[in-house]
Amino acid sequence: MPENVETGNGRTRNRWGEGERLRGEILEAAGRLLAELGGEDGLTIRGVARAVGIAPASIYQHFSDRAELVRGLLDHEFARLAESMRAAEESLGETDVVGRVRAQIRAYCAFAMRNPGHYRLMLANGTSGIEPGTRPKGPLLDVVDRLTAGFERCVEAGHELRVTPGRAAAVVFVGAHGRVALFHGALNRTGAELVEPFVDELVSLVFV
Repeated sequence: MPENVETGNGRTRNRWGEGERLRGEILEAAGRLLAELGGEDGLTIRGVARAVGIAPASIYQHFSDRAELVRGLLDHEFARLAESMRAAEESLGETDVVGRVRAQIRAYCAFAMRNPGHYRLMLANGTSGIEPGTRPKGPLLDVVDRLTAGFERCVEAGHELRVTPGRAAAVVFVGAHGRVALFHGALNRTGAELVEPFVDELVSLVFV
């Protein structure tokens, strides 16, 4: 296997077989640009290539066009969100079922507040088109499903809810989103600590 070599722009070229690492670098750079731009409109293959330090042709080896790059970025960001929520939940003991739900929604809001450009893109592409009478699908619905499972564990542990676990998850998710949107839009503020007291109270309100 050949050793790493320097490219003309000073960047170390990946060894053969390290294409996945380059793909990750491309997505990380696209994410940084998205944060700087505040939205996907200005995101271009050439701009991402410049940020990574590679030729645009190298990106086309991993993403056929800009639309596929954006889809790859969405998958990357939703994976980051899911990992953040999982880590927050598992930071507490299994018996603290209410605390684990609260930790998950806090992690969701923290991600959204820290990454407004990413969040807007994810929110706009978080569900798939559906046939009438069928349940929506998509990574945002996966977030609601995670919260639903958390509330179900609360009920199993003896914590009574005012509504069903699914409805509780929807109420908390929609309420948290509204709070985040308020700070992003009208107030133009992004600190996660701004929404934590609100979401804590929101979680408490769905319990009897």
